Amino acid sequence: MVDKLEAKHTGRTAILYVRQSSLQQVEAHEESRRLQYQMRERLIALGCRNVEVIDEDLGKTASGTVERAGFARMVAEVSLGQVGVVAARDVSRLARNIRDWYQLIEICSVVDTMLVDHESVYDPRRSNDRLLLGLKGNLSAYELDVMRHRMVDARCAKAARGEMYSLLPVGYCKGVHGRLEKNPDRRVQKAVELVFAKCLELGAIGRVVVWMQDHELEVPVRLPGCRGGEHRWRPALTSNISRIVTNPMYCGAYVWGRTHKVTQLGAHGRPQRVQRRRAQGKYEVLLHDRHEGYVSRKDFDRLQSMLANNGQSFRKRRPGVAGRGKALLAGVLRCGRCGRGMRVGYDGGVRRGVRYECAGEADAKTCITFVGTQLDELIGREVVAVVSPAAQEAARQAAHCGLEARREVMGALERDLEAARYAASLARRQYDQVDPDNRLVAAELERRWNEGSLRVEELERRLTAEHEEVQRRAPSLEELSELAHDLVSVWHADTTDMSLKKRIVRTLVQEVIVDLATGSRDVVVVVHWKGGVHTEYRVQRRRQGETGKTTSKTIVDAVRLLARVLPDRAIAVFLARNGLRTPFGKTWTTDRVRALRSGYDIPVYSAQIHKHEGWMTLEQAAEVVGVSPTTVRRAIDRGALEAEHPLRISPWIIRLDAIDRFRQNRLIDSCSATPSSAQQSPQFQRRREMPHHGEIHP
Repeated sequence: MVDKLEAKHTGRTAILYVRQSSLQQVEAHEESRRLQYQMRERLIALGCRNVEVIDEDLGKTASGTVERAGFARMVAEVSLGQVGVVAARDVSRLARNIRDWYQLIEICSVVDTMLVDHESVYDPRRSNDRLLLGLKGNLSAYELDVMRHRMVDARCAKAARGEMYSLLPVGYCKGVHGRLEKNPDRRVQKAVELVFAKCLELGAIGRVVVWMQDHELEVPVRLPGCRGGEHRWRPALTSNISRIVTNPMYCGAYVWGRTHKVTQLGAHGRPQRVQRRRAQGKYEVLLHDRHEGYVSRKDFDRLQSMLANNGQSFRKRRPGVAGRGKALLAGVLRCGRCGRGMRVGYDGGVRRGVRYECAGEADAKTCITFVGTQLDELIGREVVAVVSPAAQEAARQAAHCGLEARREVMGALERDLEAARYAASLARRQYDQVDPDNRLVAAELERRWNEGSLRVEELERRLTAEHEEVQRRAPSLEELSELAHDLVSVWHADTTDMSLKKRIVRTLVQEVIVDLATGSRDVVVVVHWKGGVHTEYRVQRRRQGETGKTTSKTIVDAVRLLARVLPDRAIAVFLARNGLRTPFGKTWTTDRVRALRSGYDIPVYSAQIHKHEGWMTLEQAAEVVGVSPTTVRRAIDRGALEAEHPLRISPWIIRLDAIDRFRQNRLIDSCSATPSSAQQSPQFQRRREMPHHGEIHP
């Protein structure tokens, strides 16, 4: 054995590799680690003068799924030919996977490096030693695999009996007989029950988080390091609430195997273990009615279905969360041609115009699209008609639910106050028992006592403020009954929560199928109600330019008259100069005037039509008659000349027929009058062709 080591080996650096598989072994198996370090003395006895110990990988497994910096550094130094001997207590410390083990043997055989353990010295260049090293490496990997399967089988057998608990959910602790029991702290129990109650009421985890943050309520969480029934109180977050409402253990079921690990290739081709979450109900072990639950199994299943539908999917027919947008049928509207869910688009930055559209296939054009305001109004009227008979009963239930919600908040604050008083009292008792001369301890206990007292004062102020707020803003049963009599006004009120209206629609309506009728402007609507009744409606589509609000008749009539003599750009200028706005409060532009004309079938200004029909402005009429514009204006004021003035600041609009009648009347008047010697007969210019001017005159 010693003959294998030559001067060229002992003259180079000798590396002693020390490793244990986990941090638990590092803490508990101190003797094993001591034996590994004693290999240094063996190397010195073999003649090695420079021994380097690499123990950077303590607490890391050698299965190949963890990056080992110490092992990588050792392989790099061996590759450079600077190492003559690589030693370990046994070969399983070097590697427990074939990939790393054979890589090390191959490199050692190339650079002539010996391998040493507590039994022998191995030369990778010799066939017998290489065979023996290969067997030991395979046995090491096989041993690890056998141990892993043995432990997994033991855990699975224990889990099948419902006795395997890796991490207890918050709100539970182990009882005397090993079964789960509710945490004896009533504050924890009520907090978990409140989370489930609000999630069933509001229908979304995000709304529960916002509600609890608005009322400054905390939830119990289990942080790393907490054991048994220990917990900490933290502000409500989406992750905290989600871990509670999606865990089947809260409905009394035993669950094991909610996640599983999958091995895949990571960076640099090294395998790594990735944790994946199994789908709801696809767990390895699921045993119902094993312990007392915080929520019934029926309510828990309904809650999971509700949360699953909150994830919107047009192909899987998930409606998504009822948001605050103006589209009443978002999530329940489906295309009658391709069966996909229809998307919602909003016209304008303030989300006033609602448009439903079906995109169809990825490489195809839009399937169908239409303005959804009228359809939303139709479904809203039908829903109000359905719920109106039960409005009074709903008002009574709303009053009762409002009272229960106020009691929940007040009860949570009272429990927080009771816990804060206990913490402050405990800190005071600890401060009283400490030696006053021991200032290092007394100062810390005094600080805790002061913080506890401040917490008590803060909760007392919040409890008083909450009580006053409830007394001031809580609606009475009489007020709710009055609102129930006028349910239509409540439904159309701007202050009504849009997400609540959508949830009411989804409670009554399964889905709405729409299609565009061929040869008409109708939208064919089929409503599938939850009770199994199907109702068909027809809604007329709006034309381009029509909006949810009607443009005033004054503006429409003015545009109809101005379009005879002016283009759209000039009409928009005069509408703006008169201070007129669109139904949505926006200024008039060329595009908006064009859309208005299209919606009301107003012809566009054309020079040919303008010349053929004989429409002209006051200046053009004065040029035709051969007088000044002031003379024509006086004739209009006297009623001698017919003209129209659409707006306060706008051109006068005169037709050529009125000009001809005006000239004829002036000629008759001049012929019937007796002219004096000082008077001359009025001379009129011949009728000339009306010129066209593009200028804009007020």
